[in-house]
Amino acid sequence: MAERNDKPMHSGAKRPHRKVCQFCADRAEFIDYKDVAKLRKFMTERAKILPSRVTGCCAYHQRALTTAIKRYQSFRERN
Repeated sequence: MAERNDKPMHSGAKRPHRKVCQFCADRAEFIDYKDVAKLRKFMTERAKILPSRVTGCCAYHQRALTTAIKRYQSFRERN
């Protein structure tokens, strides 16, 4: 029989810290679609919306963020 390694499989592995919702931390009242600098942090270069597991937003603010980005995208198409 082959020899077994008696070390635990999870030795030295650390769990990553949970991301905090930036809007909850800032106590934002609403997400403004005209604030492009803030929205760019939550979009790709092609203006696609990043998922909440990447951005760390809570479900409430992720929905508001999605609405704001879609408004920004339609505003950008018109101009």
